[in-house]
Amino acid sequence: MSNRAVIHSDQAPEAIGTYSQAVKVGQTVYLSGQIPLIPETMQLVDGDVEAQVVRVFENLSAVCEAAGGSLQELVKLNIYLTDLSNFETVNQVMARYFKQPYPARAAIGVAALPKGAQVEMDGVLVVA
Repeated sequence: MSNRAVIHSDQAPEAIGTYSQAVKVGQTVYLSGQIPLIPETMQLVDGDVEAQVVRVFENLSAVCEAAGGSLQELVKLNIYLTDLSNFETVNQVMARYFKQPYPARAAIGVAALPKGAQVEMDGVLVVA
């Protein structure tokens, strides 16, 4: 594909496998999953699930900005939680980062996430 571009931000964690932080095709950006890693140390953020959710949104935001957009241009957000009882915390933190119209969203309970994270998110962004 000639119109495919790899997106990278030093303000987000390096990929820990065989993937890119995001790939842009035309005006659509496909964001890889972000867990609450601190970019500088590649360690999980200290604190509770709220701290992890904040770090994930910060990581996603950095990749969105590298792609020429922002979280507000997300059209689809997928949230993976090891404990679905934390969903209200996700909603509270999400309200700090988004205004209407909100992206389409899915919340999925999973048994485990990389590095013992409690939350992971990926999404689709459309930029002008």
